[in-house]
Amino acid sequence: MANPRDFYHGTKADLRAGDLLVAGYNSNYGTGKPMSWIYFTGTLEAAIWGAELAAGEAQERIYRVEPTGEFVDDPNLTDKKFPGNPTQSYRSRAPLRVLGEVAEWEGHSPARLKEMRDHLARLKAEGIEAID
Repeated sequence: MANPRDFYHGTKADLRAGDLLVAGYNSNYGTGKPMSWIYFTGTLEAAIWGAELAAGEAQERIYRVEPTGEFVDDPNLTDKKFPGNPTQSYRSRAPLRVLGEVAEWEGHSPARLKEMRDHLARLKAEGIEAID
């Protein structure tokens, strides 16, 4: 039975409907180590951040995705920054199936994006790993 909720994944990868997103790729955050989880969200806003902050120079993309297995709240956000998971941030060890690309969305202002990138750079310089 399909999950009635919409889930999103922001990235710079060029994907097609039916493709699977899997854990094991390098993180876009912190030290860039290989991840044992795949991250996704129930809000377009959080997916926009994911797309805008993803590593590389490719086009920013947001996909509607469907978890293929169990998933849990993302403790990197829900336990540390946003108790109660208002960002609807999740992670799974099971793949996410791409349902389609979100064609229209509005990114953050250049000033807001710079502010966030500067913040992440400070965390990295301090040796703080942003992703668990």
